[in-house]
Amino acid sequence: MLHGRRAEQALIDGLLDGARRGVSGSAIIRGEPGIGKTVLLDHAESGADGMLILRAAGIESEAEVPFAGLYLLLRTALDHLDALPEPQRRALAGAFGLGAASGDRFMIGAAVLSLLADVAERAPLLCLVDDAHWLDHASAEALLFAARRLDREGVVLLFASREYGGVLCSAGLTDIEVHGLDPRSAAALLDDGGAVLSPAAREELIAETRGNPLALRELSAAALPAGPRVGPIPLTSRVLDAFHHQVRTLPAAGQTLLLAAAADGTGDLATLLRAARELGAGVADLQPAEAIRLVSASGGRLAFRHPLIRAAVYHGASLGQRIAAHAALAVAFSEQGDVDRHAWHLAAATTGPDEEVAAVLERAAAGAAARNGHAAAATGYERAVQLSPDPAAAMGRLALACEAGVTSGQLQWARVRAQRGLRSEPEPAIRARLIDVQARAEFVDGDLRHAHRLLVTAAEMLARTDPERAFWILMAALHAAWAARTDPKLISEPADRFDALALGPDAPLMSVAWLARWATAASLDRDTAAYPPLESVIAKARAAAAATGPAALVEVSSFAFIAARDAVSADVAAELVAEARAGGAIFSLPVGLGQLCLTQTVLGRHREALINGTEAVKTARDTGQPLWERYACAALAYLAAIEGDEERCRRNAERAELDTDAPAGASTGTAWAQYGLALLDLGYGRVQDAYDRLRAMLRCPTRHHSAVQRCVPDLVEAAVRLGRPGDVAAEAERYARWARTMGQPWIDALATRCRAMLTSDAGAERHFQRALALHEQDSRPFEHARTALLYGEWLRRTRRKGEARTHLGTALRLFDELGSAPWAARTRSELGASGVGAPRAAASDVFADLTPQELQISRLAAQGMSNRDIAAQLFLSPRTVAYHLYKAYPKLGISSRGELAGLHRP
Repeated sequence: MLHGRRAEQALIDGLLDGARRGVSGSAIIRGEPGIGKTVLLDHAESGADGMLILRAAGIESEAEVPFAGLYLLLRTALDHLDALPEPQRRALAGAFGLGAASGDRFMIGAAVLSLLADVAERAPLLCLVDDAHWLDHASAEALLFAARRLDREGVVLLFASREYGGVLCSAGLTDIEVHGLDPRSAAALLDDGGAVLSPAAREELIAETRGNPLALRELSAAALPAGPRVGPIPLTSRVLDAFHHQVRTLPAAGQTLLLAAAADGTGDLATLLRAARELGAGVADLQPAEAIRLVSASGGRLAFRHPLIRAAVYHGASLGQRIAAHAALAVAFSEQGDVDRHAWHLAAATTGPDEEVAAVLERAAAGAAARNGHAAAATGYERAVQLSPDPAAAMGRLALACEAGVTSGQLQWARVRAQRGLRSEPEPAIRARLIDVQARAEFVDGDLRHAHRLLVTAAEMLARTDPERAFWILMAALHAAWAARTDPKLISEPADRFDALALGPDAPLMSVAWLARWATAASLDRDTAAYPPLESVIAKARAAAAATGPAALVEVSSFAFIAARDAVSADVAAELVAEARAGGAIFSLPVGLGQLCLTQTVLGRHREALINGTEAVKTARDTGQPLWERYACAALAYLAAIEGDEERCRRNAERAELDTDAPAGASTGTAWAQYGLALLDLGYGRVQDAYDRLRAMLRCPTRHHSAVQRCVPDLVEAAVRLGRPGDVAAEAERYARWARTMGQPWIDALATRCRAMLTSDAGAERHFQRALALHEQDSRPFEHARTALLYGEWLRRTRRKGEARTHLGTALRLFDELGSAPWAARTRSELGASGVGAPRAAASDVFADLTPQELQISRLAAQGMSNRDIAAQLFLSPRTVAYHLYKAYPKLGISSRGELAGLHRP
């Protein structure tokens, strides 16, 4: 019977009830050792009537074996592997060494989600993971990715973890905090255990243990130490002492066998007995330990009654005994062909530098990295460094460790080791790699000036020996300078160094460099007359990016947007997203989706922008990329501003600016969020507020950003409406120069609109008419509508109401199509003033009431995709897809999938 855990039991029972109704849920049970986490998992298992159950526990000695914990959990469900979408099947099979690795580390998490969902097709599923703080990093990451995306599968995923939790410390799941029992419940637990204590001793024990159930049970039979005590003895130490006393009562062979089991941790009896032979023990030596319930053996597995017993056995042994146990286990795992475990036990049995063992660890780390176990690889390389007798070999392995740390997302871990390595003054190539690692950590932390300086230094060191790597480091330096709250001239340093690379002027990557120069020319006041033609540069850069991979696609899409080639940017971003989905590169999705959201917004494709921006935010959050989460939120804020959705705009702007006090300051994302807030003010007639925001953007250190460059026409409109046209003449002229440099009809249209607004005589009409003609060449519906509205307002003021109504009607139609409510309202008001009864607001389109997820899924279903195919593309489960379609049908006024094809495509 559980005492004092009603609240925790109720939460768990609620999750189980939800699963029976098809609703998934997940939680982490947290608390100190012995507090009762495992008992709560047992409660969940005992209450899971009619459910399937998968259960595993993290193992301390397995923490550096990639996907060890995940395999223990899923090993009985791997018959469902062939039911997964092929990219996910390959990724999960590769992680378990059942095939070649495929996709990135997050694709493995998507595969776990699909596998759990497929198992749950038979019955609701309960997954229990005990001692999750000892899970290897790769397993924890995959399970957390799946947990965050559980929705309507009927799956419950419960973790039990100590308070500090490692990877789980900020998992974003429901936390069930478990504390010590209250005095009444603690007393009831002692009564259940038959403890015979005086009232004073009972009260003292409850106080000393702070209601920890394990301590209450294990210490109740032992008398408390007599005499004065200087402070409390640590609770865990006292429980360990109690367990160690029991271990010491065993025969020597039994203690040896338990030590091997504690050093192993996998619980595999066959492995243990192989190692036991090396140590002179056998299966019969287990009997005394089983008799006093220290361990239990069944089904070919050995389990300690509590993890602290295992700790007592291992740490109570001498160093020589532990080394012997690890050496025996290394032999056993070598016989089994288990490369990872052989390497780690061999390393644990090694007390000094040993090149042979270091090489074994290095090979195991490389194998882990090949299976997307980058965190385990980082730790393996680091241990190989410690065992390397040759300093040069040690530095090479340290660079590998740091780079694997970066790939696994452990940037601070990698930075500390890179800084330590740099103090040893390694040779230039290694030094450049370590500086690169340090810079990437600084970039994420927001110290962009320092990151820029480090990256330029690293690129310079590699310019001749590894020019392609130096190229990408310079690109990172360029991004750091671009995003920094600092002098835009810092951008010139990396931009001017591309020619110094030993790539050759005709190398494909040099076209990407030229695109970067074109994109930054306006910020640096560079004359582009001698530059290669921009359209030719873009064509070559796109070809180079397609052959190079995701990193190049990101650069081309970003710089194409800065160079005002928005349609190209959108196309390349779409290529990146498609390639990431097909190749399982989930980590690359947020940047591509965020860029798509922004470009589709300015191109007037609002529904697609909302879908992609929403997915970008979720995927960035699930993959731990706050920079791209903020960027996508900023793009969504700008989109909401155009549509006049004040609550959504402010909410997304706030999420985009979470780190405005960090050294990074006004990042690109922040600039778009500020632009969105200014546009929202302008749309709702808060003209002074809009003007102030826009003026502040133009004065800030990030005035070279695209959002700031593009907001000038809005500033001009605000100034004119405030009666202060003279205040923005210089900004309008700079915008006109940018228009001449970029040579795009849509920019020319806006520059011409600015001239019309700033012209007080009849010449304004000529500028308005030319602007509208330019809009016809490269339509941006929102800006086209605004030009038509401003021209209509001008015509009405000059008493040409008939002509005004024509242009105001065009503006209203476009605003209604875009859902730009405040701008449509302003246009209706103008139409009323021109003598026409204000038309009623257009009915919202059939898809307007759908959530972004429902909209995205219904679009794909309308294209004829099955639920399974949709789930594979969006990294969801088929049941979740079915649920969202079911919710969408009533909103669309239909009752079946077949009717979707009859609707206009959303």
